Order: sequence, then C-alpha cells, then structure tokens
Amino acid sequence: MIASSPPSRDSVTVPTVVPATGGRGQAFIAAASGDLAAAGYEQSEFFISGTATAYQSAQPLTADGNWSVDPATTAPYKTRAIVRRPTDPAKFNGNVIVEWLNVSGGLDAAPDWTYTHVELIREGYAWVGLSAQVVGIDGGPSMGLVAGYTLKAADPERYGSLVHPGDQYSYDMYTQTGAAAWFANDVLLGGLQPQRVISIGESQSAFRLTTYVNAIGPNTDVWDGYLIHSRGNAGAALNVDVKMPADQRIRTDLNVPVLQFLSETDMLGKGLNFVGARQPDTDMIRSWEVAGTAHADAYNLGIGDTDNGDGAADAALFQAMLTPPASIYGGLLSCSVPINAGPHTYVLRSALHSLDQWIRTGEAPASRPLLNIKDGAFVLGGIGDNATGGIRTPQVDVPVATLSGLGQTGSAFCGLFGTTVPVDENQLAQVLPVDPPGASAHESFVTAWKKGLVSAVEQGDILQVDADHILAAAENSTVLVYWNPKG
Repeated sequence: MIASSPPSRDSVTVPTVVPATGGRGQAFIAAASGDLAAAGYEQSEFFISGTATAYQSAQPLTADGNWSVDPATTAPYKTRAIVRRPTDPAKFNGNVIVEWLNVSGGLDAAPDWTYTHVELIREGYAWVGLSAQVVGIDGGPSMGLVAGYTLKAADPERYGSLVHPGDQYSYDMYTQTGAAAWFANDVLLGGLQPQRVISIGESQSAFRLTTYVNAIGPNTDVWDGYLIHSRGNAGAALNVDVKMPADQRIRTDLNVPVLQFLSETDMLGKGLNFVGARQPDTDMIRSWEVAGTAHADAYNLGIGDTDNGDGAADAALFQAMLTPPASIYGGLLSCSVPINAGPHTYVLRSALHSLDQWIRTGEAPASRPLLNIKDGAFVLGGIGDNATGGIRTPQVDVPVATLSGLGQTGSAFCGLFGTTVPVDENQLAQVLPVDPPGASAHESFVTAWKKGLVSAVEQGDILQVDADHILAAAENSTVLVYWNPKG
C-alpha cells in the first residue's frame, strides 16, 4: 500500500470538530443508509465550525480553467458532517471519501454514497458527507423535490445553531473539512489515520467541484484525487459577482488525478450539455462517458437504498430493465415513461476503484472511448438502438431494453432520470448466436452476457465481484426462457 503524503499542517486551516447532539438524537439526511451495523460500519454526526474565506478573481475566468483567484471576505460558519466508517479499525483501507452533499432536491442527499456504498463497504473506506451549501441548512433556491426538509426545519433543536454565511464560502468550508480528516481524525474519524483523502460530488455538487479544482485545487494539498460525477458544461458560481465561463474544462496543471464520470444525460441533457466541455485526457485527467446511463436512475432512486452487496439488488436492477418503474419512493415523483435502469452504479464503482489505484500507484487508467455524437445527437445502433461508443456493458450490447439518458418528460427532475424501453424478445433472439452449440435461447443469452461481462472486467469498466452478481441475475432471469421460435 502506497501512502500519500499528508498536507503540511501549517498550510491548512483545521476547523473545530465536535460530536453533534440534541434534538431527535440522530442525523438527518435523505435516503436510507442500509443496515450499517450488519455491514460492520457505524455512523456518527459532527458539527464543524470555524472562519471561512470567499474568493474573487481580478481577471475574467477562462474556459481552460487556468484561473488565479484571491481571498476576499471571511465569515464565521457552523455546519455538520456525517461520518460512516468501519467499526473495526483493522478493516479501514486508509481512504477517506469526502462527499459534497447534494441539495438539488432542497435537502441534503448523498447520491455518491448510494451509488458506491457497496464498493466503499467491501473495501473498507471511511465516508464523510458535508453539508456545504445554504440550501441544505436554511433552504433557498433549488429544484425542490420536497418541502420542509432543510436541516433546521427537520430538527430545529439539533440544527438550530448552524450558521451558513453563503455558498461563496462553501469552497473553503469543504477544504477545511478535508483538512479535518487529516488533522482532527481523532474526533472526526474515531482515531482512524487516513492515507488518502479523496473528493467526490455528484450533479450540482459536481458543478461546485468543477469550479473548486480550477480555483482552489492548485492552492491546496488536502486532496489526493477528485471524482467529479455527472457535471455539466460549466462550474457553479465562484462568487456572486464573478461570471462563470461556458464549456469549462479542467485545468491541466494539477498534480493530483481528476476522473470525470459522465452519463448520457450529462452529455446532451437540457441544462447540462457537457459535450461542449470535452477535453483530451492528460496524465492527470480522465473522462469516462458511459453508454446506457442517466444522471439518476432506478438504482440510486430506490433499489440502491437497501443494497447490502449480496446480489439481491443486482437481481432487482436487472428486473427493472424488464419491468421498469415510472415512479419513485411510493409515488413521491411520477414520470411520463419508465426511468433508466442502466449500469451506472457498476461503472461508477469501478471508476472509484480505478481512481484509488491511480492515486496509490501513479499509473493512470487507460483512456476510454467517447460516446458517438453527431449533429447534437447520439449515434444509435444495434438491437434496441442504444447509444454507440463510450464505455460498453452487456446492458447495451446484448440489451433486454433500450437504455437512454434522454427522452424523459414531465417535471424537471424526471428529465434527469432517462428512460427504459424493454426490447422485444423476438428481436433479441433473432440476432443471438446459438452458443454453445445446441443451447437454448436463454442459455445463449447468458453466454453473450458472460462474454460482455468478461470484456467489461478486462477493460476495467466493471469489477469482477459485481460482474459475478450481474451474471447470476441474467442466469436467474426469465429472458428468452419461454421463447418459442415458431411463436
């Protein structure tokens, strides 16, 4: 195991970290965390406080991300962080993930915990979720999935003392939380000693990390790497009076790895359109564009909430391609057509694993192919007309459904959820080779999925342990079991 060098204690501001108490006696956050105790994990909550700095730029910010920013105003703050970590210190792998909690729905949520927690737990990561933005604490402009669930509204006695001075201070609050993982770990991490501290954020949080790596990244050595998950073509505001450029790329002079993960929705979806911000890979930048995926999907909108890694959720996600849901959380939100049930979670877990290996060894993962886009649209092909190019999985190459990140209508949130349209079994059966000789249609289907999974594992796009569960789901499915070639 190669340990990264911790930052210089004199180069960072370490905030005050104290256990959270009061109110209902438990942390409030959207979505379930599963049975942490059964997984050998425990959850704690902390209040983090200090003085944060906002930043300004004397020069217009450019699309290449090569920015020079200066400290501006300062303000006191008090926020909260949730920590999930192995109960047994011997199972800690040395990695601390700090997720910038997402507030698109009007409350703190942890989509990256949901998407990756199976990998985090089986490998022994510690996870920190930070309430970095005003909306999660006090409310304010958001897409507003639900009302009345800011921290102060949900538990005023517990969270009433929190103070957020404004999102222009969120960047330094985030840096200080990373510093706390290094230098206040006796409290924050229960004494676990980190060897690598990794930044991660999805959707709106990824917009903020895009700005963060360009504005703050070169000036801090807190982070060993960044996973920017489902961003658009521009970063979030640096400060209220700083104009942000469109088609914003990641600066190329960073000395730690940046892995960008993009779904189909992120590439061409309304308000996202990352395609304009594409840039060549460098020694420190990789971008993964994943066919058949949406910004959010059936896994992180329900199935993943109770995934304990035993294969049951993998079977449920496979089934969701055959009988896709059009609503989430008991009808809290209903969409016009069924939502995406693609392989997003599996490829993201492998992306995190690849970033970890990149940090440990200094060897970047191989560059991945880009999604094929022409005249502002995906180039489609094969059975089901799935997107071509990009990272491939059997979900799109031997499809039981057309999986898209686009095509959804209805509320603004539904537009992020993509679509799933089951494929006619007759179409699939006609193109499947009989393999092995004399095999039934279902056996041939399973063989094709196995070959696709072997390829995905060899490419580093799906982890072997996940491939085993996906294959079991295909084997136990009813796909082509009852197909009658004379029917």
